[in-house]
Amino acid sequence: MLGFRDPVADAIGLLRPRTVIGPSLLAAGEWALRFDPFLHVRIGGLVRGTCWLILDGHEPVLLREGDTFMLGNPPPYVLASSPGASPRPAGPVLAGAEDGFVRIGPESIGPESGEDDLYLCVGHIAFDDRNAALLTDLLPSLVIVRVADPHGGRLAQLIDLLATEVGVAAAGGPLVQNHLAQILLVHMLRAHAGRTDRPTGWLGALNADGIGAALRAVHADMAHSWSLKELAEISHMSRSAFAQAFKSHVGTPPLEYLIQWRMSLARDALARDTLSISQLARATGYRSESAFSTAFRRVVGSSPAQFRNQARQQPGPAADGS
Repeated sequence: MLGFRDPVADAIGLLRPRTVIGPSLLAAGEWALRFDPFLHVRIGGLVRGTCWLILDGHEPVLLREGDTFMLGNPPPYVLASSPGASPRPAGPVLAGAEDGFVRIGPESIGPESGEDDLYLCVGHIAFDDRNAALLTDLLPSLVIVRVADPHGGRLAQLIDLLATEVGVAAAGGPLVQNHLAQILLVHMLRAHAGRTDRPTGWLGALNADGIGAALRAVHADMAHSWSLKELAEISHMSRSAFAQAFKSHVGTPPLEYLIQWRMSLARDALARDTLSISQLARATGYRSESAFSTAFRRVVGSSPAQFRNQARQQPGPAADGS
């Protein structure tokens, strides 16, 4: 059966995350690095020290030890010892990393030396482009979780665990880094979704009474032929009140949301060639292959068979998400 128990599980499963951890940054004295725009998500946290994060279009933000940040499809940004420091391009500096670390300042600084003013651990998470918008469209360019925030202590612990894996040639290191980065991503999403003063689409709707229950029901059984009446009953609301509340929280009407998620699942299954078209029709709640094909063409712009054939001709992400 296609589908999981909640939309976050669906999204992470469909996005096929691929992580690149590090290099970590050790710095002392005055310094500043300017990073180019990049796709998808970067997560970082301060193991030790402080630094300024200066994102184009935002006021400079001072990050302190234990703070964690997430950048979603961000514009250019700067990490610096002070807002007035003159930045240099980050690319050539990162290319000179040794043993998983970039060092700025005395050669003696190291992760255990304590001579640095900053110890920053970062990771980049890339997604399958076919479905990346499921998550990246919901994220602001910058999310900061302070160590004193409700989720902050847990995130700081995860950053510490991730930092210990960087530069250590231990068995299973890349696997541990990959999973820790994904756990960090989920906890950052939870922290962001908990900030109810910011619109977050389905991510925020999970915390809404009634609407969250309907979302989880849909994602638990994508093969069911859901009706507006059934979803409203799960939410303990009238159909009109449910439809209005759902669109207000998520941004689309309930049945349109359901179609979009089904087609996202279908694109992934077709690209990976895991089900026949008739099996896929049943798994996504359609009574016939023709009904499924009509819906798929309306959303995607091609027939399921055409989409699968095109996907076969293109290299895709690794099946294990690495």
